[in-house]
Amino acid sequence: MNFQALAKKYDTPLYIYDFDYIKDRYKNLKTAFKARKSLICYALKANSNLSVIKTLAKEGAGADCVSIGEIKRALIAGIDPYKIIFSGVGKSDNEIKEALKLKILMVNVESEAELKRVEEIAKELNNAARISIRVNPNIDAKTHPYISTGLDENKFGVDIEVAKKLYLYAKNSKYLDPIGIHFHIGSQITTLKPFLEASKIIAQLVKNLIALEVDIKFFDIGGGLGIKYEDEKEIDLYEYAQGIFSTLKGLDLTILLEPGRFLVGNSGYFLTKVLYEKKNSSKRFIIVDGAMNDLLRPSLYDAFHKVSVVDEESSHSTLADVVGPICESGDFLAKDRILPKTKKGSLLVIHSVGAYGFSMSSNYNSRPKVAEIAIEDGIDRIIRKRESFEDLIRLEEECL
Repeated sequence: MNFQALAKKYDTPLYIYDFDYIKDRYKNLKTAFKARKSLICYALKANSNLSVIKTLAKEGAGADCVSIGEIKRALIAGIDPYKIIFSGVGKSDNEIKEALKLKILMVNVESEAELKRVEEIAKELNNAARISIRVNPNIDAKTHPYISTGLDENKFGVDIEVAKKLYLYAKNSKYLDPIGIHFHIGSQITTLKPFLEASKIIAQLVKNLIALEVDIKFFDIGGGLGIKYEDEKEIDLYEYAQGIFSTLKGLDLTILLEPGRFLVGNSGYFLTKVLYEKKNSSKRFIIVDGAMNDLLRPSLYDAFHKVSVVDEESSHSTLADVVGPICESGDFLAKDRILPKTKKGSLLVIHSVGAYGFSMSSNYNSRPKVAEIAIEDGIDRIIRKRESFEDLIRLEEECL
């Protein structure tokens, strides 16, 4: 990838995505599950750019959405309503109503209160709501506490006994149609065992529900497949699929998957330009034009992203922090990395930013959001224009 040419053409900071990589990842995952009925619902929260979604839609993907805005993005990008799941622990009445009107595949319910609210709204619309219930299997995924979701201490889902009660209630409701069951134990998981433990627990629950004449059709195993940021080893997809299959013996269910990071994470690069270098008595800083508002993961999670310097060779590489212009001590993209001497205009590439990069960016310090670029079949194209200052103030200026 010619980062110098891309920087010259589109300026920096800049997000760049390899669309061929995204398509290959989707095909590899789909192939692993080909022995059973399956639907891969891309988790839009990872990267909600319309062109990214459209690329996956053309491959046959559905969408896992956590807001009505994401549902609308999925529809605009060409995803069939019957391939869309609406998840999330805090859906508003208006979001639920609009989702039901759009006739998506199902609403993923996360509490008894939400179940009753979905029922009331479905009654107002005089139409049964297709639902799944997110069940918390209380499995420790051994991941970062901020992205762990499968323990009792997390806010997501309901426990087994509550789930049974809710399914029986839904079965007997005129306005609820319980067609699915769902679990998601966390993100960036790199060991197979937690997935299989959770799947086994939920599969047993399904067998109990079927015995009670609850007609479950969809078995949603969530997402969470980890990727390589530094030295992680990714889970073998064949072993992952075969392991899930082994927990579903005797059950004729369509398997739903909700990958986000797995599909897009390592497709992405963040290109940023050096403004200055600075040293004090104990630290070397490389100050760049990209910042925590553009890429939050290092500041939020202390996440590791590989950093490389473009076209700079030096035998005098030393420890440095890569920091941005934001007025916060937490504004860094990398800490304590051995990097060569840079100069004004040198380009740095931050790797593995295709997931939770641009989608978590903000306008903090009144910084316009950066441009996004796709590379496909060797051709680059812009998929989101760089914001201007006028874009930033438009909704406020109208109120002056």
